[in-house]
Amino acid sequence: MLKSINCGELRLSEVGKEVTLAGWVHRRRDHGGLIFIDLRDRSGLVQVVFNVDVSEQAHREAAELRTEYVVQVHGKVAARPEGLINPNLDTGEIEVYVDQLRILNPSRTTPFPINEEVEVADTLRLKYRYLDLRRQRMQRNLVLRHRIIARIRTYLDQQGFIDVETPILLKSTPEGARDFVVPSRIHAGKFFALPQSPQQMKQLLMVAGLERYYQIARCFRDEDLRADRQPEFTQLDLEISFVDSQDVRDLIEGMMKQVFADVSDKRLQSDPFPVLTYDEAMSRYGSDKPDLRYGMELVDLSEAVAASEFSVFANTLAEGGQVKAICAPGCASYSRKQLDDLQAEAQAKGAKGLVWMKVEADGLRSPIAKFLSAEEQDAILRACDAELDGLILIVADQPKIVAEALGYLRLQMGERLELADPDVLACAWVIDFPLLEWNEDEKRWQAMHHPFTSALDHHWPLLDSEPSAAVAKAYDLVCNGMEIGGGSIRIHDQGNQSKMFAALGISPEEAQAQFGHMLEAFQFGAPPHGGIALGMDRIAAILADETSIREVIAFPKTASATDLLLNSPSPISSPQLKDLHIRVAE
Repeated sequence: MLKSINCGELRLSEVGKEVTLAGWVHRRRDHGGLIFIDLRDRSGLVQVVFNVDVSEQAHREAAELRTEYVVQVHGKVAARPEGLINPNLDTGEIEVYVDQLRILNPSRTTPFPINEEVEVADTLRLKYRYLDLRRQRMQRNLVLRHRIIARIRTYLDQQGFIDVETPILLKSTPEGARDFVVPSRIHAGKFFALPQSPQQMKQLLMVAGLERYYQIARCFRDEDLRADRQPEFTQLDLEISFVDSQDVRDLIEGMMKQVFADVSDKRLQSDPFPVLTYDEAMSRYGSDKPDLRYGMELVDLSEAVAASEFSVFANTLAEGGQVKAICAPGCASYSRKQLDDLQAEAQAKGAKGLVWMKVEADGLRSPIAKFLSAEEQDAILRACDAELDGLILIVADQPKIVAEALGYLRLQMGERLELADPDVLACAWVIDFPLLEWNEDEKRWQAMHHPFTSALDHHWPLLDSEPSAAVAKAYDLVCNGMEIGGGSIRIHDQGNQSKMFAALGISPEEAQAQFGHMLEAFQFGAPPHGGIALGMDRIAAILADETSIREVIAFPKTASATDLLLNSPSPISSPQLKDLHIRVAE
């Protein structure tokens, strides 16, 4: 080893000892006869001193040092003088007086500062990601991610799980997101697919009798990106035999509580985690992944305005729609431009419009106030539990649009008003999802989770008579407004799996071609089983207080799914294309 101890590990207990350190020059301060260097390695910073009276040669050589030079130093640990202790550093009570310096490698001037937390363009950070990862923030994030995964592995090992790797080269099957495909050189015109998740493989492991499986799995989805999405991502994939939904939730809740306690100072808002049905979450928060750190719940005004002369409300209710509202505290001072911006945001989410009402000392002020009786206005105030200076925002439309528009506005207003405590983890389970959802573009039913999710036992007949009413044995874990995990009890018999395929419009022939291996496996004594997948990137981002999962991934892609460091995707040579039996169309 080129060092006897890490920089960040030095303490008063090492005073008087000779040490050898190695790392990067973080900062350099030249005071003539004294040159101070903050030396950095992954463990932290320590101040090293080049004193001309200790070593004239080392002092002379230190004059050449610049930030990000890689160096090795040897010297003696000393206590800092009274009044010069740095309370902001773990090593702030000591310093190292250097008698030997070795420059291991110089450095060019970096394209952005490593030793300062300054804003740097994302394109520059990703192009020079290896330099970005030297920054303390990024190193903290990756160490945090490591600690999360290490705690999960320990917990699952104690619970009797075994870690099993599943293939990366799989078969492309319908449903879910778009696959990344890999052409086969050996089998002309045929392709592998990269796994969107190890779903089928982990179910086959249950058929194999392994009973308790997990994997920190790499997954791939060719879909449009956003802050909580990347084309390749990491999930804890887990499957258990002989369990019901409650068993899986209890296991995961216990695991997450231990992870949070071990790696984070954030506090849980609720213990145990609250459980919401899908219908309840959509009704109260307009989202199936609600942020529960604050209220501002959706309020149903349909009864309050049932006899209203305001045509928008009356017509919406007559057509089976809803009139719902949220009340943003202290926002009655919003300008007309701010209100117009809110209306534009609601319309972008599908709403035809947005009605606003300001709660003032002499009552409600709103463009539609003249259409509402005093009794109706009082009923609205009571329903919203509105206080003085509140701003009531109302959407009248079909339930899905009302939920989407008001759910979005609730999140926007919560962020602007800083209602969510960043030091709180508000976790909850959302259960009883619809089994199927209607795809309007393709005019067919599709699985809300995936085609291997089981319906409630007594809901299987509904697939023939009323598919929209069938409820799944599915559950999502949400935290601070983000879905961090999703799972279900699976279908484990051939008859119900065939029924599910039929409901999805998959013919018996297609089912056999695409999923014949699953249907056959179910004929060999498949046990009841269920599982869950937890997003490691999202969990790490929440605990690191990052808004994008890119900040907790070592080498992420851009929003356009490109790698600026490696300049990929990139063309391949003509001989490679020929080997793969591919011709690129101009």
